[in-house]
Amino acid sequence: MPPIHWQLRTRNLDLARGPVLMGIINLTPDSFSDGGRLYRGGRLEVNAAVDLALQLAEEGAAILDLGAESTRPGSQPVGESEELRRLIPVTAAIGEVSRVPVSVDTYRAAVAQEALAAGAEIINDISAATFDAAMLPLLCETGAGVCLMHKQGTPQTMQADPRYDDVVVEVASWLAARRNALVAAGVATERITLDPGIGFGKTAAHNLRLIREAEALHALGQPLLYGISRKRFLDTLTGIDHSHSPEQRLPGTLAVTLFLASQGVQIFRVHDVAAAKQTLDAYSTITN
Repeated sequence: MPPIHWQLRTRNLDLARGPVLMGIINLTPDSFSDGGRLYRGGRLEVNAAVDLALQLAEEGAAILDLGAESTRPGSQPVGESEELRRLIPVTAAIGEVSRVPVSVDTYRAAVAQEALAAGAEIINDISAATFDAAMLPLLCETGAGVCLMHKQGTPQTMQADPRYDDVVVEVASWLAARRNALVAAGVATERITLDPGIGFGKTAAHNLRLIREAEALHALGQPLLYGISRKRFLDTLTGIDHSHSPEQRLPGTLAVTLFLASQGVQIFRVHDVAAAKQTLDAYSTITN
């Protein structure tokens, strides 16, 4: 039986009624799709970020995912102090006006700790708690919900020449090992969601196999989160190069989202919440 909820820091997220959407809020000047959207005169505007959060919640986001460091291929890391400067005021401000749980996209334990203290419910760690040794004990202590993502390499190197003998088997095995490590350390299994890391150290062919065979990852027994929104591999499905306008990948994003929904994927990380919500609602009405 598939998981019917995701236990967050202070609440449960219901997964029994169909897929849920994680709305993306990039607090960065350099993210691949919408970096700089929330900047005015070179400065991050907290009020603009809060307005976007409220808009995404109104459109149907069940989670708001805040990222203060771009992890696109080739991106360079920012310092911990800069990540905190971008992230914490927005996390706290959203918590004052919205009950939608906030997820924080970070691999630094110190940043995660401050974000949880500011009201975040989920730590979305692209390294699956491998980049920072302090992350695992923090997750145990705080009881935060956690998303563990697979990647090969780092954002600086991951797309250089990714190789697998069998990408589905290897990604599943790696995610199972990370899940088991967290459980052994004391993180409750119901707090863990898994993400195969589309585009993180994978070719377009690797991504397509992880999508086509998503059902195989359900054997891990955890909720699955896919982040495919506006990503470059979608161009291989349409034959159109949208590298200069990633927002034009919306049709491809929605097509893949529908396929993954048919495979039982529970959580989708998306830029275009309203369009994804309408698409999934229509699909649900037809199939149910």
